[in-house]
Amino acid sequence: MKIAAIQMVSAPDLATNLATASRLMDQAVADGAQLVSLPEYFVQIGWHETDKFQIAEEFGQGPMQEMLASKARQHGIWVAGGSIPIKTQDAAKVTNTALLFNSQGEVVARYDKMHLFSYQDGTRHLDEGRTMVAGTEIVTAETPFGRIGMSICYDLRFPELYRAMGEVDLILVPSAFTVPTGSAHWQVLLSARAIENQCYVLAAAQGGTHASGRQTYGHSMLIDPWGEVVSVLPEGEGVVMGEMDRQRLKFVRHNLQALRHRRL
Repeated sequence: MKIAAIQMVSAPDLATNLATASRLMDQAVADGAQLVSLPEYFVQIGWHETDKFQIAEEFGQGPMQEMLASKARQHGIWVAGGSIPIKTQDAAKVTNTALLFNSQGEVVARYDKMHLFSYQDGTRHLDEGRTMVAGTEIVTAETPFGRIGMSICYDLRFPELYRAMGEVDLILVPSAFTVPTGSAHWQVLLSARAIENQCYVLAAAQGGTHASGRQTYGHSMLIDPWGEVVSVLPEGEGVVMGEMDRQRLKFVRHNLQALRHRRL
């Protein structure tokens, strides 16, 4: 089965981003993708942290969710909707939410980002906790591609989250890594998650310089259960495509039975 990660350099304008995402999804499907994943914040990287409040939707309705469902139905594919802001009871905070749509355009899984990113280096201070509510639920989904584990960006640094999922065949990591953290840790962490869980990892990322001046690391990639990079796109918008080989999955798990040898 072919699966794809979309890489974007999202703008402040929602309509522009939805059009770009739609076009890149069409491109991925034309190349044979049966599952397409979008990056974190694909709908908007704004001028200010609070810009997301202007586009936040109620769960189950709104143009962002409608577009994702429509593309899934149109092409008969599974769509992992990167992340979108979903309203909460607190008007000053949203959840950073990843939705998984089946080929009928139905939401089969919702994951709210559990680990909220914070970073400071003396010149800037990022803190998602100022505008977001952290999720509390570990989420997996049974699909034609096997059992999928859902996560978002900063979650990647917390291996206990993935262990708690149990055995999964594919981990999704839609992201918007900063350049300093991405250049130092991105591929190492993705490979580690693939190796220790003996599964595929599909990471759709933001990759470039945004209107606000924010720079994201890119390097969207697909990694196989042995930790090998199947496909990667360093920067700029585009599609990362690769085969999710169930025989490769079985081969790795049979030859090195690390999942069976766990003691804790």
